Amino acid sequence: MPLGTDYAGQDCAVARALEVVGERWTLLVVRDLFYGIRRYSDLQKHIGIPPATLTDRLTRLVDHGVVDRVPGHGARDEYVLTPKGEALWPAIFSLAQWGNENYVAPDRRMVYTHRTDGAPLTVQGTCSECGVIPDAGDIVIRKPQPEGANDPYQAALKEPHRLLEPLRV
Repeated sequence: MPLGTDYAGQDCAVARALEVVGERWTLLVVRDLFYGIRRYSDLQKHIGIPPATLTDRLTRLVDHGVVDRVPGHGARDEYVLTPKGEALWPAIFSLAQWGNENYVAPDRRMVYTHRTDGAPLTVQGTCSECGVIPDAGDIVIRKPQPEGANDPYQAALKEPHRLLEPLRV
């Protein structure tokens, strides 16, 4: 029996969400937009996604109101998350925590801290110091970089960087 192309027969919120963000690469694009990677060429290089696939994913995200295409520096447009897109942060954070727990060595895990007090976030996403669940824009990230790594995006993420702020390399 061939696989369907959508979840039209399912009256389910998860199925509706998967129609928008469930295709391969899509959540990695959303993740990188949270990290501040905004330019098409930078997204393509950092994720390693085929250009035609990236174009398709960005078009779908724009069409569904998850991402806006805005004028950027120079002649290049940039992509930014809309409030609807920013609402995906808890899902991205939860997937990252699950991946950390099951597949990433402790010394290689992304570090998430609350911008206000610098305290680390718990696996549930609350600040370990003040107990609030910060909005994505109030989270600072830092990714340990392996010795000898030469990816400029990973190098930039090695330094503390506020989510949703442009990441320039």
